[in-house]
Amino acid sequence: MKILSVSVLTALAFAASATMAQAQDITMRLHTLVKSPHPYNDMAAFIADEVAKRSNGAIAVKVFDSGQLGKDDAVIGEMGLGTIDLMVSTTNNAVKQVPEYQIFSMPYLFAGFDDLMDRVGPGTAAEKYFQKVYADRGLNMQLLALGGSGTRNLSNANVPVNALADISGFKMRTPPSPMIAKTWEALGTLPVTVAWGELYAAVQTGVADALESSIPGYTGSKLYEVAPYLALTGHTIQVNHVSMADRTWKKLSPEQQQMLREVAAEASVVGIEKARQYETELVEKLKSDHGVTVTTPDTSEFKAALVSLQSELAKELDLEAPMKAVQGQ
Repeated sequence: MKILSVSVLTALAFAASATMAQAQDITMRLHTLVKSPHPYNDMAAFIADEVAKRSNGAIAVKVFDSGQLGKDDAVIGEMGLGTIDLMVSTTNNAVKQVPEYQIFSMPYLFAGFDDLMDRVGPGTAAEKYFQKVYADRGLNMQLLALGGSGTRNLSNANVPVNALADISGFKMRTPPSPMIAKTWEALGTLPVTVAWGELYAAVQTGVADALESSIPGYTGSKLYEVAPYLALTGHTIQVNHVSMADRTWKKLSPEQQQMLREVAAEASVVGIEKARQYETELVEKLKSDHGVTVTTPDTSEFKAALVSLQSELAKELDLEAPMKAVQGQ
């Protein structure tokens, strides 16, 4: 029998270990900004479980929730470098790197969660458009999936809202977003910019009369104490993204890449199911435990007041291309 030299054996062992390293023992860090219960954390847990299962243990995903790895802006930078592997978060927090994501703050862009997924889900023109935006902007990230994680609604300190006329003249808190401020101005309110962390005090002292937010955000920040009238306007649906570092993506086989895309798409469905569940449960809790007055105004008035504004804002903010993509054009 021919005896191999030590050097040959060493080379073969090195090659085998390198191949094994590529095929298994990949550990990914996944970031979310929020505390549980929240759809993003349910999505993250689903991704971790399914990736471990479908890779036969070759890929592990460790979830870091509650902003343990930093705020979204910093995390996106880290993902560009490949030091963080995955994230599940709101597109709102990525508009600095992806200005085109501003389109998802457009009022009444979607008729509901099902409509949203029909327009931004797997294989849609919108998904392909934003994947190309990632590449064109040199983010060094892959967009795996888009989905929805809750509606944004109106609350105020003064009166139950059953019609558009009820909010006329409200001092309406808005974030520093031209689209959101102009939306509420068109609806007859007086927009005032207030930081989220200062919002409770602003409503309490009368600097602002009203605000728009997700139901978990309204509940978690105890804004019901100062703004106990909640109107289920559902004027926007929060869009989320599942994104991955290019550096990590390139370590995977084509089969593993496809598996990650499939898991991310399924996680987006989980996120929508959880969003519906949490909103229903929280609204009931707000009424029973905190005495919140909840109304369901006729949103057709709101939509009619904003029809012309949508196209104006798309043009003014250079969002016509993403608007067409979301519309399937």
